[in-house]
Amino acid sequence: MRFHVAELAGIRERVHAGPSEKATAAQKAKGKLTARERIGLLLDEGSFQEVEPLRRHRATGFGLEAKRPYTDGVITGWGTVKGRPVFVYAHDFRIFGGALGEAHASKIHKIMDLAMSAGAPLVSLNDGAGARIQEGVTALAGYGGIFRRNTKASGVIPQISVMLGPCAGGAAYSPALTDFVFMVRETSQMFITGPDVVRTVTGEEITQNGLGGADVHAETSGVCHFAYDDEETCLEEVRYLLSLLPGNNRETPPAVPVDDPPDRLCEALVDLVPVDGNRPYDMRQVIEEIVDDGEYLEVHERWATNIICALTRLGGQVVGIVANQPLSLAGVLDIEASEKAARFVQLCDAFSIPLVTLLDVPGFLPGVDQEHGGIIRHGAKLLYAYCDATVPRISLILRKAYGGAYIVMDSQSIGADLTYAWPTNEIAVMGAEGAANVIFRRRIAEAEDPEAERAELVKAYKAELMHPYYAAERGLVDDVIDPARTREVLISSLAMLRTKHVDRPARKHGNPPQ
Repeated sequence: MRFHVAELAGIRERVHAGPSEKATAAQKAKGKLTARERIGLLLDEGSFQEVEPLRRHRATGFGLEAKRPYTDGVITGWGTVKGRPVFVYAHDFRIFGGALGEAHASKIHKIMDLAMSAGAPLVSLNDGAGARIQEGVTALAGYGGIFRRNTKASGVIPQISVMLGPCAGGAAYSPALTDFVFMVRETSQMFITGPDVVRTVTGEEITQNGLGGADVHAETSGVCHFAYDDEETCLEEVRYLLSLLPGNNRETPPAVPVDDPPDRLCEALVDLVPVDGNRPYDMRQVIEEIVDDGEYLEVHERWATNIICALTRLGGQVVGIVANQPLSLAGVLDIEASEKAARFVQLCDAFSIPLVTLLDVPGFLPGVDQEHGGIIRHGAKLLYAYCDATVPRISLILRKAYGGAYIVMDSQSIGADLTYAWPTNEIAVMGAEGAANVIFRRRIAEAEDPEAERAELVKAYKAELMHPYYAAERGLVDDVIDPARTREVLISSLAMLRTKHVDRPARKHGNPPQ
């Protein structure tokens, strides 16, 4: 027995060492950590339990039978993050470039199935060269099994993809099916067809980072939710995100004790938001003032910046915040902002995260590009997401809320549980100037002094239909509150709604706008 135990120890030592010092040095030369180092940063120290470390492929041909390393290029297992279970798989680029073969895929399938069975989040640390060409169609079938499991797990357990190297071709679809995508600048790229194919087909010259780097996907395509300069910071932020998410859709997000008093007055809000609806301000400062200790995690921070989506805590309870950003395009809704917010609302609803919506929206962005790009169906995605959500929903109108955008941003008429407003709110079909021009067009044109007449009619329209209490008088706003009491009101309202239950109609699933 001692002989066999010693033999096992020797094998495990070789497994942990990896294929060779040369391969490790090559990985380090690219500024990348090894797969085991990454798992060590992600999980609590000493908590990792590996699954199938001795697995080897059984493929033959093209020299594969002479090269059968342990793990087959992917490390799988489970551990804890801040004491809570998390499943993980990490490509080992040192072995076959992290390329996926039959055994490699089988290991990933197993850990995905275990994560589903255990009801715990799944994190993939991606650093692979795609399908293993030498294994042909069996490698492609392996990806199909991953995609099917990604879809089955969607809305059941949190799925997080961390891009730490290349991800090309069909392999890029697995991260796209998950809830969150993290990327590291310079070392990670995602694209369906690489620069060489692009050059051959279209004649365009572009680098890998220019085509599918972290900044491109964080700012332009919206594929990436979070982008960081180094792996250490990236993995630390993954840990923080996991601390805000439940283990599965049958749990509530983890609550924590907090020193920030729930009844703390937010006096700064009184001066932070200008009364003049045309003056911009930073909605992030409003969020910082309201939430626990001013801490929040913004999702898609650099994409569709005219709307903010963030995970944070109020009174120690996790909430999702959707807010217009007046600093960007005056906070209007457009195609990208609608898509961004719609998916965030669906994520929060799937994992029992209450929603707080902060409104200061002048409407939808006008323009030929928006109309031809399908703003109707894209805006409908956000409308559908809110209408379909059964979690506690509270909306707060800070300043203006005009037209269809007001309705779409979780108005009471589409199911918000509670709607509050500050005394500077303006809820209307459109701004007073535009309304007066439509309603009194002939009267203004026939006046001796059209500008003076227009100004007088605008003033009259505001006094009649846009005063802060018009909506409250008609029950469309539950209360008009002092901005300084915003935090207190939100926390007490969320506490009341914590046991909210909604019976949904019997159906297989809805058919949301695409």
